[in-house]
Amino acid sequence: MVLIVFGAGVVAQVVAGGLGGHDSIAWAWGIGVALGVYVAGRTTGAHLNPAVTLGFAVFRGFEWRKVLPYALAQTAGAFAGALLVRWNYTEVLSAVDPGHTIKTQGVFSTLPGNGTLPVGQFGALRDQVIGTAVLMFVIFALSDVLNMAPGANLGPVVIGLLVVAIGMSLGTDAGYAINPARDFGPRLASYLTGYGGAWRDQYGDLYFWVPIVGPLAGGVLGAGLYQACIARYLPRDEDRDTVKPSD
Repeated sequence: MVLIVFGAGVVAQVVAGGLGGHDSIAWAWGIGVALGVYVAGRTTGAHLNPAVTLGFAVFRGFEWRKVLPYALAQTAGAFAGALLVRWNYTEVLSAVDPGHTIKTQGVFSTLPGNGTLPVGQFGALRDQVIGTAVLMFVIFALSDVLNMAPGANLGPVVIGLLVVAIGMSLGTDAGYAINPARDFGPRLASYLTGYGGAWRDQYGDLYFWVPIVGPLAGGVLGAGLYQACIARYLPRDEDRDTVKPSD
């Protein structure tokens, strides 16, 4: 919920309010992730994303019986956050887009090419696989105590910066959902509050499945690549804080 209030809120401000631009969107989403992680860190292990939960279940021993409940809770939180943004921006959204069309649908859910550029579903799916693989590859590195995991409770800040970087470098093809809950929850909220075309893209094709399937596949891929390419080569009998670079 915290993530979506900041993330969908900034998109509403840019799209409907005319304030800010892509950089403010990228920064607000990243800050939203960091703050959401701080809020949920001790109670859930800071899982805000079903793709993250699935990756940790496959490779880090997260309990499989918790995967579905976590995903449902993540989606419910995103749904609640989107409803709050939808309510708060009621007047502005209605003034800018009285029919609640594709013009402002991007406030709540992603679209191929952000709804304007010539990107199809395959391109968007590829983008979501790659973007989420990058996300999980780096999250696995940041959470690996045998590697260079951030200290002093700075992990959420660095993960937030990771999301900022993804938004600034991989945001064109599909709006960098990289999180099934972040997309589906707000998409459902927008559909229930007047956006009849919420499930489709600007071409009229069913699109909601892309930011679900792509991130889930990409998350497992990125986590697996980290385990295969990095984790297996880390020394397990040394304290990383006492090993000199020359060692």
